[in-house]
Amino acid sequence: MNETKTKCLIIGSGPAGYTAGIYTSRAGLSPIIYEGLQPGGQLTTTTEVENFPGYPEGVTGPQLMDDLKKQAMRFGAEIRPGRITEVDFNAHPFVARDDNDNRITADTVIIATGASAMYLGLPDEEKYMGLGVSACATCDGFFYRGRKVAVVGGGDTACEEALYLSNLATKVYMIVRKDHLRASKVMQKRVIEKENIEILFNTNTIGLFGEEFLEGAHLAEHMGTENERKFDIAIDGFFLGIGHKPNASIFTPGIELDDHGYIKTFNGTTATSVAGVFAAGDVADPRYKQAICAAGSGCRAALDAETYLLENS
Repeated sequence: MNETKTKCLIIGSGPAGYTAGIYTSRAGLSPIIYEGLQPGGQLTTTTEVENFPGYPEGVTGPQLMDDLKKQAMRFGAEIRPGRITEVDFNAHPFVARDDNDNRITADTVIIATGASAMYLGLPDEEKYMGLGVSACATCDGFFYRGRKVAVVGGGDTACEEALYLSNLATKVYMIVRKDHLRASKVMQKRVIEKENIEILFNTNTIGLFGEEFLEGAHLAEHMGTENERKFDIAIDGFFLGIGHKPNASIFTPGIELDDHGYIKTFNGTTATSVAGVFAAGDVADPRYKQAICAAGSGCRAALDAETYLLENS
């Protein structure tokens, strides 16, 4: 077991984590960044990113994250593979352990572990990831202008995704396994009144198909009953609108979470319920979930950590 001391431990390596690494390393904090199970975060599964400033011709998700990583390393951030498996926020400096049982003590911690999109669990989802399957309409909807798409889910998230896509696609199917929408009344009204949105109630997705790219979905209406009917729809895009799960489980019960499991921040800052611990990116963002927002919050967390150290030195 090795032991390392740092002024700032950054847990997570998406836009928030790498940006926090850029700012804290430039501030002389010599941060250590743990990349986690998915180095670079969710963007590494996105083929093309056209809405991140500074890339007028667009950039692939993996390339964008590699650029951010190199920039953090340029200023001296130490980036480690692997993940943090245990943290103790009761003592100061804070103590963390990684999956190789290395011990890290840190004066400040920035949590940037993101949130994981919830999937149906179909093998085809992984097969067509980035080739027609997406969990973010705002990120990828632009590529489906004039095409047919489907959104899975019946809550506010799914309705928001469907409405956004309806302004780009010619046809939007909403695949809803229940006989009703769970969304708020105003959202229900909007999707019902939208001419190019068709809601398929009592319907489950049982598979996806296509040669190289997604071409359609296998569906089952009234699945498992005597009225079961299987049919296919032709679509170019399949969007998951069943929510996200913030990756915050290892920080409980030490860190205060909201009712949906996102880390609470206070007073317009990235400060959490534990002094010296800050949260950035999707793990603390139940609303926007955009790479540029995550990067901005990573900057804020770094500045907050620097201020904390100055005030508590």
